[in-house]
Amino acid sequence: MSPPITLTMTSDQHRRLQAHLFPGDGKEAVAVLLCGRRDGDRRHRLLVREIEEIPHAHCDRTAVSVTWQTDAIEGVLGRAEAESLSFIKIHSYPTGYPAFSTTDDVSDGQLLPMVRGFTGLDVPHGSAIMLPTGEIFGRVLTDDALVPIACISVIGDDFQFWYPAGGDATVPSFAASHAQIFDEGTIERLQRLSIAVVGCSGTGSPVIEQLFRLGVGELVLVDDDHIEERNVNRILNSTMGDAAQKRPKTDVMGGAIDRAGLGTRVIRVTGNLWSPDVVREVAQCDIVFGCMDTIDGRYLLNTLATFYLQPYFDIGVRLDAVREGATKGKIREVCGTVHYLLPGKSSLVTRELFTLKQVGDAGLRRTDPAAHAQQLGDGYIAGVQGHRPAVISVNMFAASLAVNEFLARLHPFREEANGEYGSVTFSLASMELMYERHDASCELLEPHVGKGDVRPLLRMIELSEKSK
Repeated sequence: MSPPITLTMTSDQHRRLQAHLFPGDGKEAVAVLLCGRRDGDRRHRLLVREIEEIPHAHCDRTAVSVTWQTDAIEGVLGRAEAESLSFIKIHSYPTGYPAFSTTDDVSDGQLLPMVRGFTGLDVPHGSAIMLPTGEIFGRVLTDDALVPIACISVIGDDFQFWYPAGGDATVPSFAASHAQIFDEGTIERLQRLSIAVVGCSGTGSPVIEQLFRLGVGELVLVDDDHIEERNVNRILNSTMGDAAQKRPKTDVMGGAIDRAGLGTRVIRVTGNLWSPDVVREVAQCDIVFGCMDTIDGRYLLNTLATFYLQPYFDIGVRLDAVREGATKGKIREVCGTVHYLLPGKSSLVTRELFTLKQVGDAGLRRTDPAAHAQQLGDGYIAGVQGHRPAVISVNMFAASLAVNEFLARLHPFREEANGEYGSVTFSLASMELMYERHDASCELLEPHVGKGDVRPLLRMIELSEKSK
């Protein structure tokens, strides 16, 4: 059975489409989406990379139809062929009719096979419709059949997800306690989501705990390490027996989810993110949480989320102690930040969390075991030697902030718009909670929005693979 096909775009792309497809004259209009892809085993994700607007003047437009000459899309088809992109025609329904018409059936039956034949690509091509509300539904040609797009999502300060009619909206009994807070629609969305959590330790384990108890449908857990005695006091569901057996952290967390029996599907990825296979697993997800403390790992996840149109919640915790003098060892700061990052917008680099030189230096440490061992010797708290600090409460505070940021975008509930909360920082030393907008774009990552599967993966030599 073929995996379901989904379509994802950014909120900027959605706004641009809506402005073109609904210019205010009550007539239909049309555009073409060129899409990168993540051709996975669990889902085939179409990722909007480019929008080609068919000029209104080049179309014959009425309130119930739009036609144009096929030579208007020759250049688009050429780019689709050259760059192995999927082609999606999208037009508007000013009347709000919520289904494909018989005219659409005839048109798509002619256009989509022609697109496939012209490009010579064995990839999904399709058709979509936008309603005046901004909602989109669509279908794709696979083999010789038109099948509905399983989910169309828009990622921005808020999330929007649209599914084909007829889905089961039943709220499971275990979710009833928070269904009334965020309503049944939110619970249904959680059930349909696939979320990756990269890093299953200090902040990762409480993030995972919250997500599966909220009812997230699928969790992809990524970590290449095993449980040790020194981290049992800050990894939920771990035991000293797990440490003695050196059980992988993904197995410990995955086993706890399975035992709970709440219905979340778990995919355990016991590997490092700097692996093509791991990148491909994470890239199939709708949303990613980064719970890592390495600079190069966070940069890699920021890049991955850009290529594959994924909103990325980055969690960082810092504990500083006085390094010398009479008060040496005294804790002077306990703080952390949750960064919300969107493809094409500001990155961890533009937010000045680190520089590209630091990313390169971190990569050298990762590939140099001796240097990495020295880094571990610096301890969990900067300025203090020791590896078993009592920080689980701090980690859980940061994890809770991150999950609530996620929920706020799935079901907006704050007084101010979510765009004001590009990052949220807490200081337990000064008992402050601060938030900040981040409007600057990242020149380095912006050109890669929606590129999807390319060779080498993410355009990184380190992720190169031998041709099969």
